Amino acid sequence: MQHRPQLFYTTDPAPCPYLPERLERKLITALGGPDADIIHDRLAQAGFRRSHSMAYTPACATCRACMSLRLPVADFQPSRTQQRVWRRHPNLHATLHAPLPTEEQFILFQRYQNARHAEGEMVTMSWDDYAAMIAHTPITTYVVEFRDDTDTLVCVSLIDVLSDGLSAVYTFYEPAPQTHSWGTYSILWLIQHTRAIGLSQLYLGYYVPGSAKMAYKARFQPAEVFHNGHWEALSPP
Repeated sequence: MQHRPQLFYTTDPAPCPYLPERLERKLITALGGPDADIIHDRLAQAGFRRSHSMAYTPACATCRACMSLRLPVADFQPSRTQQRVWRRHPNLHATLHAPLPTEEQFILFQRYQNARHAEGEMVTMSWDDYAAMIAHTPITTYVVEFRDDTDTLVCVSLIDVLSDGLSAVYTFYEPAPQTHSWGTYSILWLIQHTRAIGLSQLYLGYYVPGSAKMAYKARFQPAEVFHNGHWEALSPP
């Protein structure tokens, strides 16, 4: 069987969403065909992330701040704060679904964007944009819906399946009150679920030292980052 060559492209410079007064560029490649899962798997283990039918990684000329982060779930040790978050929601239940967008999800997505990321690009996403984010995937993908004891949707996680773990593509949740810590809870649940299905890693996207938006990821320990071509331990904050 002859495989097509994998082609990579570099994007034009654009304002960095994580660090002020910097520009970002990405190296991207298309995912598709019968080998999409295999290619995505190899790229994810080399620090790439997926968006729609593309895999990408930062390719900035003078900056290497962005590092893909993953959690070896067998070794994870929750902090006292994380333990309290878990105990706070004994009646929360999670279900896995095919990557099909719903109006209920979209309403929660809009509420989250307006409250937490009002200055970001995603706040202007239409229903069609949201539907594409959820459904336009060439690999094995699921939507995890988290509901409280009144069956109210409070959190949604879009996840990809890899040979060695799960990749959290995007998570959004009920923004108020912040004390519910739905985002932290969703990661704790994904850690447990990754263990339960016999996989070893939970990929959490990019960690950027110096970015307040990304600081929460380093609170899950032990963690590893992809740096200088290999995975290495990330020191606790």
